[in-house]
Amino acid sequence: MAPTVAKSAKKSVGGKPAAKAAPQKYIVDYSGPANDKIFDAAAYEKFLIDHIKVEGKTGQLGEDIKISTDVPGQLAVTSSIPFSKRYLKYLTKRFLKKNLMREWLRVVATSKNTYTLRFFNVAFDDAEKDE
Repeated sequence: MAPTVAKSAKKSVGGKPAAKAAPQKYIVDYSGPANDKIFDAAAYEKFLIDHIKVEGKTGQLGEDIKISTDVPGQLAVTSSIPFSKRYLKYLTKRFLKKNLMREWLRVVATSKNTYTLRFFNVAFDDAEKDE
């Protein structure tokens, strides 16, 4: 009979115990469209709460993901579990499409953890059509 070895706690590379990841904070700045009264911030926040998936289930954020509006015109998404910035962009674009705003607004990364909603440059497009 072979000797049994007690299993120890999971260890990461280097033999050190796995550390809990630092919380990630992503910001979506919608101040431009909100000032023009075409963007509904409350509906956007509700959309994110209803559609963000945690462990394969939507609408169950729990303590893992927090959505808050600390600054007017900005929405902060703080996650203690792995959460992709690209997933937040995808959900934002889906919200814009659902509310028929995708033709006028685009989602632009302005820094490492920030997205901004900006208007398409419509005046420039009109000038090209005239030529």
